[in-house]
Amino acid sequence: MSMKIGVIAIQGNIEEHVRALVKTLAERGERGEVVKIKHRGIVPSCDALILPGGESTTIGRLLEREQIMSEIKTCVANAALPILGTCAGMVLLAQEGDEDVAKTGQPLLGLMNVTVKRNAFGRQRESFEVPLRLRIFDEPFQAVFIRAPALTRVGENVEVLATFETQIVAAQQGRLLALSFHPELTEDRRIHHYFLELLSR
Repeated sequence: MSMKIGVIAIQGNIEEHVRALVKTLAERGERGEVVKIKHRGIVPSCDALILPGGESTTIGRLLEREQIMSEIKTCVANAALPILGTCAGMVLLAQEGDEDVAKTGQPLLGLMNVTVKRNAFGRQRESFEVPLRLRIFDEPFQAVFIRAPALTRVGENVEVLATFETQIVAAQQGRLLALSFHPELTEDRRIHHYFLELLSR
């Protein structure tokens, strides 16, 4: 059976996720199509979705304008659509945001019972790389952080998968996976493999 995975392609690290998914499908020996989503009408045909890093306010507003945001909410409500949100994608998945989110009028999908803080690690450490312990893997994952957000609250049914400097940087709620960092910028595809496994859960 062939699967269809959508990557929101409005702004951000789109090509990197597409390449990572194509390689992951090949490694798994599974048939699948990776599609870029810029307009409404495609999300309902997808088996899974990726919200890439980028500028979360811009992505959120364009998702709203293109009416893709409402499609995503409907698909999650009706079919528990698996979603991987990285960096800006983590912000978009959150139910609540910090004062930065409020100030910019940032549209949120509100799908995960979490509160998010944008630019949680401050400008002095806009980009850094660390070996990160995730509960889902035995070995550390080399995580790339770029002006990364973090979760300041996790609610019921949300599992914390990783913390860094006391901040929550990876969490899962059912088939929704939110990461502060960018797994698509490494050759380690364990997270993309883990995400595709959510399709069969």
